[in-house]
Amino acid sequence: MRVRGATKEKSDTKSKPETSLALPWNVIVHDDPVTLMTYVSKVFVQVFGYSSEKAHRLMMEVHKQGRSIVWTGAREQAEMYAQKLQAHHLLTTLEAVDA
Repeated sequence: MRVRGATKEKSDTKSKPETSLALPWNVIVHDDPVTLMTYVSKVFVQVFGYSSEKAHRLMMEVHKQGRSIVWTGAREQAEMYAQKLQAHHLLTTLEAVDA
């Protein structure tokens, strides 16, 4: 006697490879005792095209807190910005944004 029942067939499913976007990077400017605050603001305007108000706010953050995240984005562009800031003698580092 044959019992009719639902039988499950194994299907070969192909899983899609996991793709993830690269994490963004922060460009950080650190305070130093030598560089004038007006110069730092001027560099932010030149390098990033920020308004004078935004550049001043970021400069004050550097001055008061010792550092400021001045830009966040793709690693290659972050490296380019860091090099430009360092060429203007600003103490600059990069750090990966935590997931």
